Amino acid sequence: MATSDMTTEDRRGLRIAMVVPPWYEVPPPGYGGVEQVVAGLVDALVRRGHDVTLFGAGSESGTQARLATTVEEPQVERMGELLPEVAHIARVNRMVDVGRFDVVHDHTVVGPLTAERRSVPTVTTVHGSPVGEYGDALRSLGAGVRLVAISHAQRRLAPDLPWYGTVHNGMVIDDLANEPTEQPGGRAGRVLWLARFNAEKAPELAIEACRAAGLPLVLAGKCVEPYEQEYFRGVVEPMLGPDVEVMLNPDRAATKRLLLSGRCLIMPIQWEEPFGMVVIEAMAAGTPVVTLNRGAMPELVQDGVTGFVRDDPGDLPQALHDAAFLDGRACREHVARNFSTDRMAEGYELVYAHHREAP
Repeated sequence: MATSDMTTEDRRGLRIAMVVPPWYEVPPPGYGGVEQVVAGLVDALVRRGHDVTLFGAGSESGTQARLATTVEEPQVERMGELLPEVAHIARVNRMVDVGRFDVVHDHTVVGPLTAERRSVPTVTTVHGSPVGEYGDALRSLGAGVRLVAISHAQRRLAPDLPWYGTVHNGMVIDDLANEPTEQPGGRAGRVLWLARFNAEKAPELAIEACRAAGLPLVLAGKCVEPYEQEYFRGVVEPMLGPDVEVMLNPDRAATKRLLLSGRCLIMPIQWEEPFGMVVIEAMAAGTPVVTLNRGAMPELVQDGVTGFVRDDPGDLPQALHDAAFLDGRACREHVARNFSTDRMAEGYELVYAHHREAP
């Protein structure tokens, strides 16, 4: 993406329609990675002089954007159904048509499929894995839709898609970890696994690695949808013991406490993770990350500095011990330098400006 001819004026003063799925409010009270990212992006864009309208669910917004709601109650109980998002997008498009916007930034799955009928151009952030059925849907989009990846690893999964750029997700660098986390003899505390309960996130591998290392573990994660509950009952529950504490569906406050107090975060993922917001949240809290070398993990974790990236699950137990001696300040500085909301907003400003100027 060319940037040398971009002026400050080009990057400011846009009227942006920001579209999120109808499942959670923004920011979400608990789980909701997309919504958490969008909350930080919206506020950064507003600070940088843009007029942002957030199209989503619920009656309140914790962002600086103007809220245009399509349904009063978030539709989390209907997640996985098609019609809630279809109806949401139909309502969004009607409101966009009568509004005055320079660009629509769409974070949904259904929305980009309707972009050709919108009166303004659409930028789409691809939050999921762009393969299989989702990849086929993305290939069907019109030439006017600009696809943005959230990692280089994600782009490599589908290099034939018309990617316009890569913008890493960012987060608010707040007071999550004001106090030093380093302790004489290394960090104490329990190892933390924080994710959805499914095979891709492999909580069973986290249990095995911690048992091999002789370290206690906290499994904290989303367990709402039927397939998550089935996985928890069938795979995870039989492995539980006194060395494993379980927290189902923790809210944001509980999640922050866990991140601050953990020895390290373990990510034994079994798929090509496009990003992984919990990884940068952990490092922002000064908590190192121990992960398997899949997806975007090497882009996020600085091996030997902010955590350890390992190819073999058998190497995880030693990495869990070694992580206790990594510098929490280095973790926080890494996030502030590479994954701030301002850096994310700057990346999208370039996409918006080029897209608006495209014929």
